[in-house]
Amino acid sequence: MAVKRDYYEILGVPREADDAEIKRAFRRLAQKHHPDVDNVAGAEERFKELNEAYRVLSDRQRRTAYDMFGHAGVDGAAAAGADPFGGGFGPFGDIFDAFFGGAPAGMRRRSRIVPGADLRYDLTIDFAEAVFGVTREISFPTRITCPRCDGAGGEPGTEPETCPECNGSGEKRRVAQTILGQMVNIVACNRCRGEGRIIATPCTGCGGDGRIAEERTLQVNIPAGIDDGQRIAMEGQGEAGPRGGPPGDLYVAVSVRSHPELVRRGTELYHELAVTYPQAALGATLTVPTVEGSEEVELPASSQSGDEIRLRGKGVPRLRGAGRGDLHVVVNVVVPSKLSKRERELLRELDEVGQPAVLPKGPSVFDRLRDLFS
Repeated sequence: MAVKRDYYEILGVPREADDAEIKRAFRRLAQKHHPDVDNVAGAEERFKELNEAYRVLSDRQRRTAYDMFGHAGVDGAAAAGADPFGGGFGPFGDIFDAFFGGAPAGMRRRSRIVPGADLRYDLTIDFAEAVFGVTREISFPTRITCPRCDGAGGEPGTEPETCPECNGSGEKRRVAQTILGQMVNIVACNRCRGEGRIIATPCTGCGGDGRIAEERTLQVNIPAGIDDGQRIAMEGQGEAGPRGGPPGDLYVAVSVRSHPELVRRGTELYHELAVTYPQAALGATLTVPTVEGSEEVELPASSQSGDEIRLRGKGVPRLRGAGRGDLHVVVNVVVPSKLSKRERELLRELDEVGQPAVLPKGPSVFDRLRDLFS
């Protein structure tokens, strides 16, 4: 039987880490080792291991049992998402809620600390800003910790009181007769909402919630190479939790405006270069757009539609790595939709001449075509 690793070691946090540290560590590692992202063998097992460690350490009762007895205190509970002290019967908890108004004794897990909500901000940037990176200032409505009561919810100088309904337990027990016999159900106390304490004198600044509404302004660093649809996670920049709970995270969802002449595919850029018959046949020096502005390229003689001219290092920077991609200039020989009488005569003459081994002296048909089409 394989020996289980220490849960703190799996998440890379010290044993004295608080709930916010554990949450941040889990999110960071989960994003890195998700099977859809991590292509290294064993990614799925590592992801399951992370989930198991987080389910135990993010729950106070399970964490206490784990700290006291190690894996023996939570074996079976972690995998099933259960409470080590007899609780957590998975979907059966929903059945008891539906029939008896609450879970039976030991099945309900309470959390006195409620984290703040995660927030999303939609940010649109230009094509060049996505390629080279940019710093943007954003403003958004949120809720912050009340400065008057410092998040406690009570008027300064007062203390929360023990809830008289539940005597500080945060729960109420109900006995119900069922087909299985007598069942003791535990529900959260309605008055204190499971906290065990009540605010007798609510703070006049926040009304007892511990938070106030505010328009917040932040600087967001957009990394070079970010692509349309990607998100930037800003840990701890979401809403403050009620009554001193840890803050949520802010996710900046990035949208990138399209470029009129360049198409992006990962770190590579593509441009379709329209050329005339004479340019394709004889070659030419042409100007193509780049993210920086423009650049001249040499079109080789006898170029065909679909041929490619590659400009090394003129693409998009790699988001997690060094260097840039390339700019691919794809040749497209354009056939004129309308021809003048003179153009028709020259094309017929070209068709009659064909490709002789020795061209006649003087201006060639190609030269005259180039003058007409350029």
